[in-house]
Amino acid sequence: MIGRPRQLTLDWPHAPRFAAEDFLPAPSNREALAAIERWPDWAGPMLLLIGPEGSGKSHLGALWAQKSAATTIDAQRLEAAPPAGGAVLIEDADRVGESEARLFHLVNAVVQAQRPALITARAAPDAWGLRTPDLLSRLRLAPLVRLGPPDLELTTAVLFKLFSDRQLAVEPRVASYIALRIERSLAVARAVVAALDREALSQGRRVTRAMAAEVLRAAGAEDAGLD
Repeated sequence: MIGRPRQLTLDWPHAPRFAAEDFLPAPSNREALAAIERWPDWAGPMLLLIGPEGSGKSHLGALWAQKSAATTIDAQRLEAAPPAGGAVLIEDADRVGESEARLFHLVNAVVQAQRPALITARAAPDAWGLRTPDLLSRLRLAPLVRLGPPDLELTTAVLFKLFSDRQLAVEPRVASYIALRIERSLAVARAVVAALDREALSQGRRVTRAMAAEVLRAAGAEDAGLD
């Protein structure tokens, strides 16, 4: 029996949308969202935003950067000289690596000039393995808010949003089926949606529960079998 021909798929990039209306409030992010919305009425000029991979740090950071007209800096690509003036968003500070000395100079410049700064990381500064005591001391003084891992309801809502971003119409029961069987991580949700997008294109049909089960089974997700 000749199966359905598979179509050539092109892996078009799908940049995440960081608009305010695309951020999905939930118990796991309520405290962090409130802190971002409270700016510029922070207790101090600098705030640490801590959360696991894919918890929404980049989205909240982008919202704050837009609100504060901040310069966005990747901690892994720090320049020798700190940017002049204005607010600063430092992303993935826990991955600073060999740029630790530059991060120290940047944080010093921010503190001394009382410039607004938002620093994102996966864990609190004590877990970064920093070798510069003065840098660690500066960071410990900054207020810290945490993003928790998404719950089932948020994971389901995020799946719907990610499918919508790719213009994929998916039934609610399919999104619920996936949310129950994947790790509660927005990064994992993105990976699963991307895989289903590719599979739907290659098969030339819509995303179904059976297709989701096959993709999850291939990825090694637990309990991915059909009921």
